[in-house]
Amino acid sequence: MFKARKAEFPLGKKTYIMGILNYTPDSFSDGGLYNTPETAVAHALEMQNLGADIIDIGANSTRPDAVILPFEEERRRLMTVMGDLCEKVTAAISVDTFYPECAKAVLEAGADIINDVSGAFNPEIAELCRQYGAGYVVMHNPCGSAEVAEYRNGVVNEVRSFFLETFALAGKAGLPKNQLCLDIGLGFGKSYEDNLELIKEMQWLKFKGVALLAAGSRKRFIGTASGEKKSSARDAGTVAAHTAAIAGGADIIRVHDVFSGVQGARVADAIYRGKTNG
Repeated sequence: MFKARKAEFPLGKKTYIMGILNYTPDSFSDGGLYNTPETAVAHALEMQNLGADIIDIGANSTRPDAVILPFEEERRRLMTVMGDLCEKVTAAISVDTFYPECAKAVLEAGADIINDVSGAFNPEIAELCRQYGAGYVVMHNPCGSAEVAEYRNGVVNEVRSFFLETFALAGKAGLPKNQLCLDIGLGFGKSYEDNLELIKEMQWLKFKGVALLAAGSRKRFIGTASGEKKSSARDAGTVAAHTAAIAGGADIIRVHDVFSGVQGARVADAIYRGKTNG
């Protein structure tokens, strides 16, 4: 069970869909499309109606050449929409931030999950999640999306070691494992081959009772594998990558296109979990 405040996600029953809400002017795929409170809430409701279980909002772009906002600006931007989002959306609300100050503000506003892409377990954020009963997503991210790390012991072993270290740090922080979600960090500090290997060997990164997230949507490695240069046209490739991740044990997939994500996950669940819909 992954527990995230008002939401509970039994693991192994189905794949959960995390819809991406880029509240930014410059994200790599759909930056600027949902950059006002009105368009952001409307898109969140649209994704919810299409079957998203979680809405993941971020105000800081993580594309390779993005300028990272200071916490004051990120917090200001997020707080222009959090009230309406938490009031009108019934799906779980996840906020993409690595700033404890922003995490505290959005949790007070009603967020259910903190999605931390920093690549480090943050005890301050963990403590906030413990206090509020929120979920905490921790990503493997050694050097951001613009660089590729060297994995002397192999990328799968390195990510697995990072997850084991995260468990130990969560224990020290008093954060229950059922409030923790692990993200393998596709596209962050990984080569093309590293990304494919992580998906292929996903079963070695799945730990019983702990949620596992795959977030490959429209990323560069999918463009390389498919030959599609336009990021917004990579949804079919995204479904293929996420289907393989589900086969390896991923519990949550993070997607731009919720319609294809839901349909792909339902078919994958029918094959790998024996679950049918309808």
